[in-house]
Amino acid sequence: MHDACTVNQTVKYLSKRWTLLIILELYKGDGSTRRFSELREALSGITPKVLSERLKELEDEGIITRRVDATAFPVRADYTLTGSGLEIVDVIRGIKRWALKWKIENIPCGEQDCKMCVL
Repeated sequence: MHDACTVNQTVKYLSKRWTLLIILELYKGDGSTRRFSELREALSGITPKVLSERLKELEDEGIITRRVDATAFPVRADYTLTGSGLEIVDVIRGIKRWALKWKIENIPCGEQDCKMCVL
């Protein structure tokens, strides 16, 4: 596969560990918005460094936006899915449908709407 291939370029950042789960957690937020601390709490096992790196990568790709409130202490940052980020949720739902259909060992998810999914 050529390095300039669209699929190759997209997979480079979407396939990194935690990326799709961060997108899904943002989708679960109020207005698709969450704070750094909320994401860290929701994603058991992620380190602050990795979360920060992934959020920066997603922001650079235009999948999320970051809003900083410097009027409060400590400074607070909110992360929100963009339109393209919301569309990726459909891809995640497709992966979920595929896994429920074909992966026999998966525990069936009781929630069909990923916004309510507790993974």
